[in-house]
Amino acid sequence: MQMTETKIRINLKAVRTRAGLSLSQAAELTGVSKAMLGQIERGESSPTLATLWKLAKGFHLPLTAFIEDLVQTTGIFTPARPDPVRFQGSIGFHTIFPFDPVFGSETFLMTLDPGQTHVSNPHDAGVVEDVFVTRGEIEVLLDGNWKVFRCGDGIRFPADQPHGYRNMTDDPAQFHNTMHYPRTALFEEISDGS
Repeated sequence: MQMTETKIRINLKAVRTRAGLSLSQAAELTGVSKAMLGQIERGESSPTLATLWKLAKGFHLPLTAFIEDLVQTTGIFTPARPDPVRFQGSIGFHTIFPFDPVFGSETFLMTLDPGQTHVSNPHDAGVVEDVFVTRGEIEVLLDGNWKVFRCGDGIRFPADQPHGYRNMTDDPAQFHNTMHYPRTALFEEISDGS
């Protein structure tokens, strides 16, 4: 995960600088403490997945703005097959398609171990998720209720509300998770590379 931590450190500092924010202002915007932001930027601390989502929500950016290089697809695009990422105590995932400002989306392959539950805080206003189960069976938490989805099933839902995923079976489960983001001012700056 060393490569991912390096990208997070570099990308966080670039996003904060591009936004013209001090560490204190970024802390107020994201809900991540000034001390933690400084430690992440200096490579002294590894953020959790929950912390990365706080950063993404606070800056109104996609998750891959912090863990991947920015790409724009023109014609055929085949992403590199990275090693799966697993933050301590978190769901496993790897990026299938990093955020692309042309489409306003990013796609992950998520893995849930047997008996594993992952509850997510609401994402930024207007974010929509697509979930498509590719292996096993998962349950998705929406409106306080868990609903079962099996291999080949899919669902689209507003992700700006509490939601979660769990695997109550004895076998690993996997699903594609596509995040669709609304356009924001900072989103436009990232898209333009400014």
